[in-house]
Amino acid sequence: MNTGLLLTRRLVQLLVGLFLYGIAIAMMVRAGIGVSPWDVLAQGLSLKTGLPFGLITNLVGLVVLLFWIPLRQRPGLGTILNVLLIGPAAQLGLGIIPQQTELWAQVLLFSGGLLLLAAATGLYIGPRMGPGPRDGLMTGLHGRTGWPIWGVRTGIEVTVLIVGWLLGGNVGVGTLAFALLIGPLCTLTLPFFEIRLPRDAAKDATERELEGTAEQSAEAGDRDAAPFDVRDGILLESDSASRMRADRFARGSVIREHQPDRVRGGDAPGDGEIVAPRRAAATIASYWLDDRLTGHFRRGGRPHRARA
Repeated sequence: MNTGLLLTRRLVQLLVGLFLYGIAIAMMVRAGIGVSPWDVLAQGLSLKTGLPFGLITNLVGLVVLLFWIPLRQRPGLGTILNVLLIGPAAQLGLGIIPQQTELWAQVLLFSGGLLLLAAATGLYIGPRMGPGPRDGLMTGLHGRTGWPIWGVRTGIEVTVLIVGWLLGGNVGVGTLAFALLIGPLCTLTLPFFEIRLPRDAAKDATERELEGTAEQSAEAGDRDAAPFDVRDGILLESDSASRMRADRFARGSVIREHQPDRVRGGDAPGDGEIVAPRRAAATIASYWLDDRLTGHFRRGGRPHRARA
């Protein structure tokens, strides 16, 4: 796909995803049977300050984003738009969706909101233009402290939930349902809406600016990228780590550069590398020999001589 068309598609998908995310939040709020921990906090702050829920959502996102500074995280375009757009979209949804009081309507509206939020999560993460501010906070804390990612996420969300509940936010069965179901649902939607980027995108300076970094800094572990990322509670291999892995594989040792189960064919870029049938035993033996030779010499050893 043309680079310009690909960028346009990514931007449109990102904007649609963020808008639908805000609408999904409004649906769950109007259902009145409980919301996610961060929305409980926004509700509580809205009740105490008198400010609109959507504005509080924006302000909370901005405060969380400020914590990225000491964690040495750099936001991408998607991160900034997340902070700016979800709040207004949620406020718009609250203005057009009536409050529900009948149990069947509450359950139906909450279920629809939860499903829409899972789809919206896949939509806004799929373009790979930067995670949300809360996701970067979790991965940043993990990188700086070394605490397990599940512990960081649980600690943050339990703290947020308790503070929001003390302020008057709505904690209910919907909060529990959100905690249990959002992970499995997003596991389905994330691959469905993922946009595959060209393999050389990792070397593009513009691409790095769009995506930002929500990874462990070099000082924390002397690495260019954290091996994983957490986005809306889903453990994923980070975009940079995925590209680095592909790059390392492409620049691999003897057998990886001349794979025994592939033959060259075609002169155009992208042609060639046509899979040819080879015996499995020969392929395995070639890789085994390559691993022994390259691995042994990397460790500074010498080849073994066969005994007479």
